[in-house]
Amino acid sequence: MPFPARTNTAEIELGKTLQPKFGPDGLIPCITQDVATGQVLMFAFMNAESLAHTLKTKKATYWSRSRSKLWIKGEESGNVQWVKELYTDCDQDVLLIKVEQTGSANASCHNGYKSCFYRKLADLDAAAADTSYQLNYTSEPLFDPAVVYKKK
Repeated sequence: MPFPARTNTAEIELGKTLQPKFGPDGLIPCITQDVATGQVLMFAFMNAESLAHTLKTKKATYWSRSRSKLWIKGEESGNVQWVKELYTDCDQDVLLIKVEQTGSANASCHNGYKSCFYRKLADLDAAAADTSYQLNYTSEPLFDPAVVYKKK
């Protein structure tokens, strides 16, 4: 699925046609959010092929930079992300997809958590003072990755 060519700034920023701006590496950042709760589940990249596949199947599909291949979320774990809405930012160089996360664990993170963002900086003031960069867990894992992601 070829996407419309990018035109002028006014059309890109205020127009009504999706004109995604893929970077020099062919990728566009994609933030994934739970459609019901608004929780940020993960961040990944898409290329034109994975974005087209996402739109065609309604299954969140990303580009795996480490494996250099399409990555259909849930193809191994069963924790599929069904795309319900797709947004782009003002200059169309970032995507935001809102998904319904399904599967037995209802988790998006390969480490077993609902969200990939399961830790937060404990003390912003201490980090600003260069005295501590301690992270605190904000949730518990929902599945054991060693069981779900068996080596083939």
